[in-house]
Amino acid sequence: QVQLVESGGGWVQPGGSLRLSCAVSGATFRVNNMTMSWYRQAPGQKRELVATLTPGGYAVNYPNSVKGRFTISRDDVKNTVYLQMNALKHEDTAQYRCNAIKDVYTYWGQGTQVTVSS
Repeated sequence: QVQLVESGGGWVQPGGSLRLSCAVSGATFRVNNMTMSWYRQAPGQKRELVATLTPGGYAVNYPNSVKGRFTISRDDVKNTVYLQMNALKHEDTAQYRCNAIKDVYTYWGQGTQVTVSS
């Protein structure tokens, strides 16, 4: 079975940076053979897709709200996906969750909270 464990969230002032990590475990679950995404959801808001990394290594699906500020990447050796978030804004406050799609199955992590506040 696969397990996705996020880390790296926390409190940061506007303009600051955070890097979220999603460590994937499971014998046959490799980040380079799954479609990996980060989603976020703020209280009272719909869940929003913020970045996707294809098995081929292409980063796609950045919404305009994060384009140019967020970058998704992966480390195949560590079997981990990252979300580098720069120039954070109040409106980036949300719970961020890692998502993996392999074949027809979808897997989720528990999430990590990001709070941007002065």
